[in-house]
Amino acid sequence: MRKVLFVCGRNRLRSPTAERVFSVREDLEVLSAGLNHDAEEPLTGELVEWADLIFVMEKAHLNRLRSRFRPHMRGEQRVICLDIPDDYDYMQPELVELLHAKVGRHLV
Repeated sequence: MRKVLFVCGRNRLRSPTAERVFSVREDLEVLSAGLNHDAEEPLTGELVEWADLIFVMEKAHLNRLRSRFRPHMRGEQRVICLDIPDDYDYMQPELVELLHAKVGRHLV
């Protein structure tokens, strides 16, 4: 079973939506976290180490992830930037559609 982690800033809209959308798949174990200190579920080194595949929503998240958690990242671990701006509400249909389009091809 692949372990997938979705990361955004505050873990309130985009990454929790992605977690919910993809948690129905039986071949995945899915979690989400945020990079900001006020995140609902703050990102930790343990979460980074746990994940086989990490999706970040923006390039800024990718840079912060690499800067703050480099010691916890493994060489075989893939990190993918989805380029999804913070323009959506939790479970907004357009966000769900965008996640399916951008994430789905990496999970085959």
